[in-house]
Amino acid sequence: MYPYQYDPRFQNLFPPGGGQGFPSFPPGGGQGFPPPPPGGGGQGFPPSPPGGGGQGFPPQGGAQPPSSPPPAFTPTPKLGSGGPSLYAVDPGAIAGCLYRYTYIWPRNGRPYWFYPTFVGRRSVAGYRWTGSFWVYAGVDVNQIREFQCI
Repeated sequence: MYPYQYDPRFQNLFPPGGGQGFPSFPPGGGQGFPPPPPGGGGQGFPPSPPGGGGQGFPPQGGAQPPSSPPPAFTPTPKLGSGGPSLYAVDPGAIAGCLYRYTYIWPRNGRPYWFYPTFVGRRSVAGYRWTGSFWVYAGVDVNQIREFQCI
């Protein structure tokens, strides 16, 4: 009936009637894995960043993405469509756009809607509009040619 041979060594592995069958693990009947150390990620993992959700994820309890899409219009750049700018964007200037719809013209690539939730010394983090939904992203302020918040 079966293409393998019966091995009597495994007869008592599972008791009939679905009894207690499996030994407790760890020995002594513990509850499984111990909790991670305070502020740590557990065995083999680095500690969690302070107040953060880790690489690629927004901070836990932090700002949420906007509940609606960005405006339907596309702003026009104030600097015009001339050549490249020699100046970097000042993080203090873009800090005024926190939690506001912001249109970004990068030095390279296509412009996009952004919803900044954090401004650091050299970077801005927040939510970028993909055309369908918001995704958490970050951008180096040196990569921003121009921006305009609404």
